[in-house]
Amino acid sequence: MKTEAPALYKFESLTDFHRVFGLPKPIHPMVSFINIKDMAINPGVLPASMVMPFYKIAYKTNLCGKAKYGQNFYDFGEGGLVFTAPGQIFESPTENAGSGYILLVHPDFLLSYPLASTVKQYGFFNYAANEALHLSEKERTAIFSVFNIIEEELNSRIDNFSQDVLISQIELLLNYSNRFYGRQFITRKAANNDMLQKIENILDEYFKYGSASERGIPTVQMLAERLGMSPSYLSDMLRSLTGENAQHHIQEKLVEKAKERLSTSNLSVSEIAYELGFEYPQSFSRMFKTKTSLSPLAFRQTFN
Repeated sequence: MKTEAPALYKFESLTDFHRVFGLPKPIHPMVSFINIKDMAINPGVLPASMVMPFYKIAYKTNLCGKAKYGQNFYDFGEGGLVFTAPGQIFESPTENAGSGYILLVHPDFLLSYPLASTVKQYGFFNYAANEALHLSEKERTAIFSVFNIIEEELNSRIDNFSQDVLISQIELLLNYSNRFYGRQFITRKAANNDMLQKIENILDEYFKYGSASERGIPTVQMLAERLGMSPSYLSDMLRSLTGENAQHHIQEKLVEKAKERLSTSNLSVSEIAYELGFEYPQSFSRMFKTKTSLSPLAFRQTFN
């Protein structure tokens, strides 16, 4: 009888990852640089989904999900990067993944280095796969120069300096990626400006049809789902356009609607708070005063 693969497989180590994909044992127990062409993809054997305890940075030549403006695509076509944080679930490949490279780094490798804490500040580790970083030719050259150093360091003799060199290159790779994502937000500005209008429409609709009083204050997660984005990508995209994250935009809309109710209705502050989705009126009053420097009652009195 044929044994079916488990629905979710949790990798325990880099050695385990190499074994599942038919690769030789890793040279280093906590860092691995893999050529995608060397991986054995067996859809009938691999589990449907996998989860890894590693950071994964994958460069792929056949990226999907490029931004479309009108009838045309304007992202670079030289391939790009996809980032995955430890503990994230991803679907197993169902066919050959094309060409590219994968860098796997166990979080313990970063311990005792500042990068162990600062790595969490790179929001792109929480982006969805279709929010990949599309590289220009020059950007690709910069990324590959770092990859080459990492690969060479892993393949040469491992000594007391190896970890310092590898950590510095990983950090450089992340900083390059941060810079290049900033460029991508700029080159997608036309599409992203349209996204700002969609955000306004979604929030207006949410309050217009009473969703707030039934479901609570709109969340970044809700907004991201409606836009087909990850919350992290949405916030970073908005920050690049307006200087403020998604949570700020939601709060600004709440204040706008609150001012409208306070100035044009006889509803009490508590009734307005509940209508806008606040569970406690005190939370509404605190947020309103933080944003306007006035309490809701003081704001209403300016109209009397």
